[in-house]
Amino acid sequence: MIDPTLIEAQNAPLIADLQADYDALGTRLARRGVDIETLTTRAASFGVAVPSWGTGTGGTRFARFPGKGEPRGIMDKLDDCGVIHALTAATPTVSLHIPWDREDPALLREKAEEVGLGFDAMNSNTFQDQPDQEHSYKFGSLSHTDAAVRRQAVEHNLECIEIGQQIGSTALTVWIGDGSNFPGQTSLSRQFDRYMEAMGQVYAGLPDDWRLFSEHKIYEPAFYSTVVQDWGTSLMIAQELGPKAQCLVDLGHHAPNVNIEMIVARLIRAGKLGGFHFNDSKYGDDDLDSGTIDPFRLFLVWNELVELEDTPGLNLSHMIDQSHNVTDPIESLIVSASEIQRAFVQASLVDRAALEGYRTENDALMAAATLRAGFRTDVEPILQMARLRAGAAINPVAAYRASGWRTQVAESRPAVAADGGGIV
Repeated sequence: MIDPTLIEAQNAPLIADLQADYDALGTRLARRGVDIETLTTRAASFGVAVPSWGTGTGGTRFARFPGKGEPRGIMDKLDDCGVIHALTAATPTVSLHIPWDREDPALLREKAEEVGLGFDAMNSNTFQDQPDQEHSYKFGSLSHTDAAVRRQAVEHNLECIEIGQQIGSTALTVWIGDGSNFPGQTSLSRQFDRYMEAMGQVYAGLPDDWRLFSEHKIYEPAFYSTVVQDWGTSLMIAQELGPKAQCLVDLGHHAPNVNIEMIVARLIRAGKLGGFHFNDSKYGDDDLDSGTIDPFRLFLVWNELVELEDTPGLNLSHMIDQSHNVTDPIESLIVSASEIQRAFVQASLVDRAALEGYRTENDALMAAATLRAGFRTDVEPILQMARLRAGAAINPVAAYRASGWRTQVAESRPAVAADGGGIV
């Protein structure tokens, strides 16, 4: 793990400048009637789950170029996730993916405690075949025409719940690759009926304190039709299954130009927004680092969340879901966690009373300007101060590089040969 004394040494020469920047920002915010300490407390309370699979190098359909010191299994992944949280103090939990992360639950709990982490939602995998499974998912899983395949997919999801119970998770995220590539390949109505029947069996296996997240994806890997293709279908699923079923919104799983922040507002109104997979995209489901392409959209999503955060029953699970093809995955996850936290703090800066006044007066220009005032505020000193007070790094990427972690683990983790396409 990262030696705390190294973090202290990295922070020491930065503290004086940080304090000056923090005080200056505090003065400017005070003129707007905003208390910087309140914002810093909110920043410190923020947490987003790291995906275990995100610590490995991703890839495209054409190739994957593995990096040095890639994790060999879940224990290595937890080590890497622990490094991210030690440096950011913003990623206290890990989201596991089964069977990629299958391990003795007792060992998982022990390792998580060792690296200072907990567990977020479990993720099932019925979108690819595993060496030991009896039936193939080539033509679907929970919606397959063969009842035996559907039963196998249901049993896998129930196994994920069982593992999750033993490690302290309280949610299951279900995303399937089911769909069709040709018109006429499947009955669009009966395929969905089969899916709902199978999901009902998974739902029946939920413990009382668990939630089931339905994740939609407009395309990929099925290119003609996808069983759970948009938020409307996801909402239909959650409403039909019952009160423990909710919708998970991945920021990359939408048609171009879709208003994601409006989807967020609608799902909250329906009482069915369960959580997020944060990432960014340029063309589609690119799974790029959060905030790298459209930080304003990320801010607008958070603006809705902050505006509606007191909605009764709202309990959101925040997770990162990215594919790091050309960067060190740890560095990308560090930056992403910081950018998601930044958008949360910027949204918390919005003058809600002024905004509502402009809305009432139908003053579109000033309403938009009120949002931009929050988005344009440089809240970096707040994020840095929150990290410093938590014992994390003022500049986490610089501290990570100074630690030599990647070089260190490369000596003990065997090099991985380049292989074919496929996102990790």
